[in-house]
Amino acid sequence: MEAKKVSDSKVEIAQVMMPEHSNAAGNVHGGYILKLVDQAGAIVAARHTHSNAVTASLDRMDFISPVYVGNLVFAKASCNYVSRTSMEIGVRVEAECLRTGTHTHVGSAYLTFVALGEDDKPTQVPKLILETEEEKHRFEEAKKRRELRLQQVKKHKHIQQPCIVRPEKLE
Repeated sequence: MEAKKVSDSKVEIAQVMMPEHSNAAGNVHGGYILKLVDQAGAIVAARHTHSNAVTASLDRMDFISPVYVGNLVFAKASCNYVSRTSMEIGVRVEAECLRTGTHTHVGSAYLTFVALGEDDKPTQVPKLILETEEEKHRFEEAKKRRELRLQQVKKHKHIQQPCIVRPEKLE
């Protein structure tokens, strides 16, 4: 399995916020922003692994600036860290007022994705090639966050859900 550069899977998605994304006052719902965060993270995970990757966790997301109808929202995502079958993806959300050009930082989050093989079991992911000092710094910080997450996970026991047959497997 060939290692990959951070830049190989990095993504930036943009979307104009419309009335259906907001409440009656014109503020975009936080849940819609979280959906964009998860989508951007999933794209990075899929590009890095070229396999199905599922969201295992999302670290807290604090909304530090509001987003309004008419704003252009950017979700900028890149891979910070990889272990054997999982990876941490960092996502930064920004909003741009299209009338003034003003950019604001909306919030940031770290997501953990697990790569799944054809058998829907965790599968190995490519190593990460770190090219810049910032990428090396993010990798080391992500490694520390991973250790904290693993300590938290030990407190919860996973319960296997009954098998759900996917439509494509019915054929």
